[in-house]
Amino acid sequence: MSVLSKAAVSVLVAASLLSGCATHSDGSAPLNQRTWPICSLLGGLVGGGLGAIESSAWAAGAGAAGAIAGGLICYAQDGDEDEDGVFDRRDNCPDTPANTPVSHNGCPLPQYPVAEKAEPAPVPEVITLNDQGAVMFAFDSAELTSSAHTQLQALTNKLNAASVVSVKVIGHTDSQGADAYNQTLSERRASSVAEYLISQGLSPAKVTSQGRGESEPIADNNTEEGRAQNRRVELHLN
Repeated sequence: MSVLSKAAVSVLVAASLLSGCATHSDGSAPLNQRTWPICSLLGGLVGGGLGAIESSAWAAGAGAAGAIAGGLICYAQDGDEDEDGVFDRRDNCPDTPANTPVSHNGCPLPQYPVAEKAEPAPVPEVITLNDQGAVMFAFDSAELTSSAHTQLQALTNKLNAASVVSVKVIGHTDSQGADAYNQTLSERRASSVAEYLISQGLSPAKVTSQGRGESEPIADNNTEEGRAQNRRVELHLN
């Protein structure tokens, strides 16, 4: 075998050993691009050792060739030392902790706190008392009728329940008469209902009243039936 052939055999053997240890994809082997100096050293030792079998003169040449081959082989590899799924060659953050989500360049993605789902605001229960079938107030007055007393007394236990935090009494009128007059009348009627509820044992701190005049009709003010629906008092329970 010629001198050149023997040198080539030494280099090929060294290269084969290093190729078996190096990796290019999953980073599971210890020898890759980042450890090319170690590969070069190992290649030199293997090549030198094989060359020494022939003679001491061969050891130096084969060792140098093995070192060059080993360094080149490992430098050409591309591992993933921190196992984040990004090859070391383009990993800008090579020491990412395990199981950390990373971007395309291997750096940790920004982590944002998980927004807690807001509890839906409780929807007030609305009890509507109007003039349909049972007139609530004396004509053009804030005086409660006996029918109104009966209806409100029937609601006393419900309104006094611990689950009811507050009761807002809102008065409404139909469109007969001037706006300003109807506004005042609605306020008086709402206040009259609130005072009656308090007289029946409802805590004063629990009750408020408000008038909205004719501004929020729920039916046609051009008919008597519609006006009867609009002349109403609403109890908003929270």
